[in-house]
Amino acid sequence: MLRRLHHEQPDSFAFTPANRAWAEAQIDKYPPGRQASAIIPLLWRAQEQEGWLTRPAIEHVADMLGMAHIRALEVATFYFMFQLSPIGSVAHVQVCGTTSCLICGAEDLIGVCREKIADTPHKLSADGRFSWEEVECLGACANAPMVQIGKDYYEDLTAERLSFILDELAAGRVPLPGPQNGRFASEPLGGPTSLTGQGGRRMEHNASVDLARTIGDTIKRIEGTEVPLLTPWRRSGAAAEDVKTDGG
Repeated sequence: MLRRLHHEQPDSFAFTPANRAWAEAQIDKYPPGRQASAIIPLLWRAQEQEGWLTRPAIEHVADMLGMAHIRALEVATFYFMFQLSPIGSVAHVQVCGTTSCLICGAEDLIGVCREKIADTPHKLSADGRFSWEEVECLGACANAPMVQIGKDYYEDLTAERLSFILDELAAGRVPLPGPQNGRFASEPLGGPTSLTGQGGRRMEHNASVDLARTIGDTIKRIEGTEVPLLTPWRRSGAAAEDVKTDGG
């Protein structure tokens, strides 16, 4: 799929002091001469700061890493995780349109997005709260069709279920991510057929869903309270031990 930078761009970009310190900490993780390896986390932080990834931000990151601008642009335009145009303040819906999802009903999900959000991808809804796009494979083929909303996967969808999810998000509520048809993970709909004698207490949710529920990134983004990733490797001793996975 062709990905282009948005036609309207700000004049400049600069990290906030806190984000600049965070970015420099990312660069510290790599040996001299290998600082370009930090490009993905730095682009991601620029996107988190601005809401989307602008050309000035891409070029700013490239300059920090001593890279040619075109090399940073190649990375930013390759990955669907980077939003090259403004997105909805509540939710940006990425509909997987690759083979498994297409066969299982991705076009119906796209129809819901056209009806409830905007008639074309990368276009904000009338209230500016939602946007959508079709993307390449998101790796959940056994749970097709599916969408990614923010950092969460909603799988085994129907058009009706996606419509419900969008309505809930519009009301400030976040439906539990993961399979939407009662499956625990990606086992056969009739139940597991292998590894059935493992014993132990069954978890209420699979690990991915449980992590999304525990961290609550989606609702925090809606409320404006999302906590950025931390840099525990810059601390030492007990201070480093205090930083657990809930912070990044």
